[in-house]
Amino acid sequence: MSALEELLSRVNAMPAIQRGAVARDAVQLTKEQLWVPNIGPQTDAYFTLADETFYGGQAGGGKTDLGIGLSLTAHRRSLILRRINKDAVKLVERAEEIVGHRKGYNGQLQRWKLADKLIEFGGCEQESDKQRYKGDPHDLIVFDEGSDFLESQFRFIIGWNRSTDSGQRCRVLVTSNPPTTAAGLWVIKYWAAWLDSNHPNPAMPGELRWYTTINGEDTEVDGPGPHLIEGEREPVIARSRTYIPAALSDNPDLARTNYGSVLSSLPEELRRAYRDGDFGVGLKDDDFQIIPTAWIEAAQQRWEPKPPPRMAMTAMAVDVAPGGGDQRVIAHRYGGWYGPLDAKKEVDKTGRSTAADVVRIRRDRCPVIVDLGGGWGGDAVIAMKDNGIDVAAFNGVSDSQGRTRDGRLRFYNKRAETIWKFREELDPSQEGGSAIALPPDAELKADLASYKWTLTSRGIKVNDKSEIKDKLGRSPDKGDAVTMCLSEGERAVERAARRSMAGGRITTANVGYSKIKRVGR
Repeated sequence: MSALEELLSRVNAMPAIQRGAVARDAVQLTKEQLWVPNIGPQTDAYFTLADETFYGGQAGGGKTDLGIGLSLTAHRRSLILRRINKDAVKLVERAEEIVGHRKGYNGQLQRWKLADKLIEFGGCEQESDKQRYKGDPHDLIVFDEGSDFLESQFRFIIGWNRSTDSGQRCRVLVTSNPPTTAAGLWVIKYWAAWLDSNHPNPAMPGELRWYTTINGEDTEVDGPGPHLIEGEREPVIARSRTYIPAALSDNPDLARTNYGSVLSSLPEELRRAYRDGDFGVGLKDDDFQIIPTAWIEAAQQRWEPKPPPRMAMTAMAVDVAPGGGDQRVIAHRYGGWYGPLDAKKEVDKTGRSTAADVVRIRRDRCPVIVDLGGGWGGDAVIAMKDNGIDVAAFNGVSDSQGRTRDGRLRFYNKRAETIWKFREELDPSQEGGSAIALPPDAELKADLASYKWTLTSRGIKVNDKSEIKDKLGRSPDKGDAVTMCLSEGERAVERAARRSMAGGRITTANVGYSKIKRVGR
């Protein structure tokens, strides 16, 4: 029973005279307020002290009303966003229902002036649209249906969550159902302590956790601080986050309608997301998605924290960051088992830092693949060779001589071959099933699910990185490193095996995935 249901049960059990008195008291206490939150999670979200609140889960929990209500009652300068601008305009209609008029609303500017309050409504359809909000401070920023936004848009816009009024509280609110597309998986990573079932230190609903950026990555810290961070001139104050689940039963305006039956009639994956608020729901695949989401999830469920015993490291792959916010990612595997990905947002102009990280992670003299696509990675290759590392260069745009496993189709280029070969190794229908085990990484899942294919006269072609970046708001660096580590890593292993056998030597690391892929399932 929800808090709202429990309260209503108690009120309904009162004699009629007492129920009337409770109703009159409630009306009297709130008569000056334009909007009052529902008792239960909506009230908890209204009064939480978190700097960044995720409020959502089930559909119909009063998510949109919470954002509008906060802007009308607790904040002076608010920005309420929907991904599509036309959808944002629709929110004005709900605000009008609450206020009772549109006086002070400027439809051309999508701004509403109410006494000392200013509410702006906007959209962010294209990734670049985030620039429209640059330098414009708001003490409340609401991302309604937050999983529709790109992480890059969210992070950029919240940079102006501030106020010149020292007495005005500032906060960010994200309201959303569970994501049903790969682009929305960032919310699970951002609020992983509450939403990721694999998080090592899970948080309770409404619990505050504090985060700051260390070496370009979100890092949980102990309390607000100030914290002394290496490389920062001044002590840093951390920002707090929380997640508060919303349910249809907590919203009396919808709970008593037939909206619940509407949600129950949705297709299974949407029913789990919208009716049940299940953040572990599988994504609905695109018709031309190369790697089915279910295969990725199965590989992540097979993963264990340690590699198979008595197996040497088989191969490594490096996706070098060219700048622009991309990550440098190092993937490594033991047979079909992949270790946690080593990712940094850095541009290594000399290659020495990347080489040092490879030396730190590398074991058993395994070969290393480095992506030279776009003209990057050459310095890293030189630095690794200077350290005596067996390096193989990879260029995804080069021609492919390979074919699909059934021999019917060719590939447009090496990038297409590498990604398709990874698909084939994830296929659960192959003899013995798949032996690939992937770390439970939300970004990796999104990257692998973002690859789509078309059939051209030259063979299977994969969508360009620029197209994927438009959808995800970032480059699929983790997916590229993982797929490269298997297909190209296997080629490097086989070359090393031939060299070793010619010299009369062979080790586990020289054998390769194709001969030991059943090990450590």
